[in-house]
Amino acid sequence: MSGSKIRNIAIATLLLINVLFLAVIIFDAVDEARAKREALENVSAILRANGIEINPNSIIEPEPIRTMRTARDTAAEEKIARALLGETVKTDQGVIFSYENPYRGIAFFYSAGDFLVEMIEDAIQSYPYGAIRTVESILHNMEVETAELSTVFESESETERVVAVAAYRGVSVFNGIIEFKFVRGNLEEVRGRYVAGIEATDDGDVISHVATALLVFLSAVRDEDRQDIFCTEIFSIEAGFRHRTVGLAGEGVIEPAWMIITDNGNFMIDDATGEIWVMA
Repeated sequence: MSGSKIRNIAIATLLLINVLFLAVIIFDAVDEARAKREALENVSAILRANGIEINPNSIIEPEPIRTMRTARDTAAEEKIARALLGETVKTDQGVIFSYENPYRGIAFFYSAGDFLVEMIEDAIQSYPYGAIRTVESILHNMEVETAELSTVFESESETERVVAVAAYRGVSVFNGIIEFKFVRGNLEEVRGRYVAGIEATDDGDVISHVATALLVFLSAVRDEDRQDIFCTEIFSIEAGFRHRTVGLAGEGVIEPAWMIITDNGNFMIDDATGEIWVMA
């Protein structure tokens, strides 16, 4: 047999092996997708049997989310302070840094990522664009990524609160909340938590299946010691992160978590531990 025929047979054999290998991968993917779909259908049936309605079509299987490290970022703090106060004088108080502009206000940043900015009246106003547009502009100047904005107006006190949820590459950091408080159109206070210095790791925990999170939530609903967790309908469930500090210098992690939106409020679930928090 000539050498060219042998090479052609070898190439054809390799192509056949690759086709078979690809077919195995496709069948495995189909089987996995079918298994996940069946798991969601079964969990939905269990929830309904326990008096909780849920639309399976509203549940979206997330992309893989992995635990990542975070660190205090003083450069990010300075950008946040500058966006609100302009040029400031910085004071290092150990774990607390303050930035002050006597004509605009003062900002305090803590090692855990929490911060508070107290504004002088008329330093920033919501007029003429409104509170939402004003906050969007401020967040842009802060270079803080957020997933969504919401607003609440208290007519009696003429107070409007705009709440921003932090994000990392489009994925919500559920407890990375920044609240902007306007009183009679003047920005009076900004407080919350920023998430910065994010670094991927090779050994971080990957988020589990959405069906697991729903069963954890159901277990809490049925727990007589958790009277604060109950609902009759789940509107949606979203995969995201929870920020947690682990050191005095501000080092921490963002870990896989879930947010369940119900007819009785919102609940955040730690994917690794199953711990649940009632969110405002």
